[in-house]
Amino acid sequence: MSERSTEIFHRPEEEGLGELTVDRIATVPNAVTFVRLLVIPYFLWLLFARDAHGTAGFVLWALFATDWVDGYLARRLGQTSNFGKMFDPTVDRLAMVVALVAIIVDGTSAPAWFAWLVLVREVLLSAWVVGITAAGAKRMDVTWWGKVGAFGNMAALTWFLLSAETSWSDTTRDVWRLLAWVAAAPGLVFSLLATVQYVVRGRQALAEGRAERAAAA
Repeated sequence: MSERSTEIFHRPEEEGLGELTVDRIATVPNAVTFVRLLVIPYFLWLLFARDAHGTAGFVLWALFATDWVDGYLARRLGQTSNFGKMFDPTVDRLAMVVALVAIIVDGTSAPAWFAWLVLVREVLLSAWVVGITAAGAKRMDVTWWGKVGAFGNMAALTWFLLSAETSWSDTTRDVWRLLAWVAAAPGLVFSLLATVQYVVRGRQALAEGRAERAAAA
């Protein structure tokens, strides 16, 4: 994952627009993020228009796996920007939510209860983090449990899709489904444990952020 992905919700240090000008938007890292954004409708087209679960699964895995590329390029090329720090995690979160909703609607790959559980967790956690950040909380980093849970859930979603590819043999599909369950079990456990962590740390971050602002005032 990219360095920015270690932050649940990024709050730029600078006030106002800062360096957020046109030349800071038109950068190589932001272009990569934009291409990843365009992959999302391509994934939906493969899944629903072409009924190509296998290809859709590989495309989704590529979308998740390239999360680190734009962050690496931003650091390597010295092209970091406030826009990029917000754009990248937004695309990452959008990709996850769209994939979950698409899999629920498709109804032939991942178990509905698994997809719904991950989706509700993503939405509620995002709302919690956005809420406390808007209320003045300090920035929180993603925990180790959160990283493991996210990896497990992403792997499970893509492998469930691969297991639904009807053009493959039953043995191949069974192998992918087994791998999906191997990833889903720890993914769910660690992501749910991480949610508890984020709630506790969020309350602490909110108290610390308000205290710092009060002291500064």
